[in-house]
Amino acid sequence: MLNLIKLNNLHLAGKLVSDELLLGIQHSRRSGVGTEFEQFRHYVVGDDPKRIDYKRLAQTGQYYVRESATESNQHIRLLLDLSGSMNYAEAGIARLDYAKILLASLAYLANRQGDQLSLYGLQHGVVQPLVPAGKQSFQRIVATLETAQASGEWQNKETKFPEFSRKQSEMLILASDFLQADDEWLNLIRSLAGPRREIVIFQLLGNQELDFNLTGFYRFQDLETGREVELQAESVRSEVQMRASAYLAMLDEALRLPHVRLIRARLSEPIALVLRKFLN
Repeated sequence: MLNLIKLNNLHLAGKLVSDELLLGIQHSRRSGVGTEFEQFRHYVVGDDPKRIDYKRLAQTGQYYVRESATESNQHIRLLLDLSGSMNYAEAGIARLDYAKILLASLAYLANRQGDQLSLYGLQHGVVQPLVPAGKQSFQRIVATLETAQASGEWQNKETKFPEFSRKQSEMLILASDFLQADDEWLNLIRSLAGPRREIVIFQLLGNQELDFNLTGFYRFQDLETGREVELQAESVRSEVQMRASAYLAMLDEALRLPHVRLIRARLSEPIALVLRKFLN
């Protein structure tokens, strides 16, 4: 991962990750209605009921439809968290850089499949359209990601996302630490979830954020407000671990929503492996 960051070339890094991911996988166009079976996906309102796989329903208790290889008309919206906490780094790997390579890799894959692509940034609690869907959107997305910078805290309590299309299948992919002071992230996701709006959340966290096994005295800084506090790590370890565990468990439960998927990744994990979780 550190080598990808050292490349200092987001287009190349995204291509390398995508190519690694596609090794051994037979490439085809995006799934849809066709003759050659490719995969299952959840049934959504508007799908032809004849495509429901009732054997799968008997096995899982959930409605799935069968998909085959065809052209795509899906719109992939990428959302990058640009709050100050995205500047957190461990072992030379900044969360923001990790998120950029992850989104660039997804954009590369989506572009190969013929998906429409657009990019948004979320800063100070405001969703900012950065690159609209259209010709050359992939190249523009990579260029915009290259220069994106994170700072500040979530200030707007009524964050809204641009209107989704009512006719087109859409996927919103978020890259964030998904850390919140109140329920700002959860409120946003709940307002967006819908039958034709698949939402995928990549929650990117460092090992110390998850495990907190530091020893000795440290000066801890809030990367969004700049506030600092000096503490002996051992004196707060059990409390930090308990609260982190409780918060992550709460998120797991709160995000068990239809058409919403949470993928938690460590900054030490290879991005290709994280994306494989998504594709699987």
